[in-house]
Amino acid sequence: MASLILAIRFLTIVPVPGREAAGPGALGRAAWWFPAVGLGLGAGLVLVDRLLTRAFPPLLAALLVVSLWKVATGGIHLDGLADCLDGLGGRDPGHRVAIMRDSRIGVFGALGLILSFLIGITALGELPGDVRWRALLLAPVVGRLSPLVAGACFRAATPEAGSGSAFMASLSRWAPALSVVWAGVVAALLLELPGLLALAVALAGVLLWSGFLSRRLGGLTGDALGAGVELAELGVLLALAAASGVRS
Repeated sequence: MASLILAIRFLTIVPVPGREAAGPGALGRAAWWFPAVGLGLGAGLVLVDRLLTRAFPPLLAALLVVSLWKVATGGIHLDGLADCLDGLGGRDPGHRVAIMRDSRIGVFGALGLILSFLIGITALGELPGDVRWRALLLAPVVGRLSPLVAGACFRAATPEAGSGSAFMASLSRWAPALSVVWAGVVAALLLELPGLLALAVALAGVLLWSGFLSRRLGGLTGDALGAGVELAELGVLLALAAASGVRS
């Protein structure tokens, strides 16, 4: 249970009692729980969305749900996305990593945050009601699966330091594969073939993004893994919005 407590506290701002797992490799060992924490987050979002859609139009309700979604995660993955986008302007891998470690946000980071919010809100708001609640369940699961997949496929940019490198070094080789199977079962149960396609599209996007960053940074950082969470969630929403448009 200590690993589950650590996963919940790291991925959300939800207060949970108990002692969390500790040590340099604790977060990597807790990665087994990441998709499950995503499912719990999704369940909470579904409940909130049901309440808000009774009081507000679909698009306004989507704005409020997405806002709560990001607040519930403490904005940690948005911070990673902004840092990565700012860092890409550096002249070499070392300079890019140094920019990413700067707490100040630049133009590219701010623009990325705005666009990710707008895309997520619009995609969720355009989903039919019977797909929307399923998307809210699936997207956080796939998002929290993405660090496991990327962490297993790429090396750390700074092996000697950083939470990202510690996570990747202690990640079980079985966790990504089994978690992908688990997420695939959830996707199929919720949305059948469109759910599996959304899962595939999101993970493919994360791998492409991670490969691009790995070449630019000399590997992945914690910010890169966090940015992948945001992109995976957007990938699910966009894929399901596209599938809903084709069916209509």
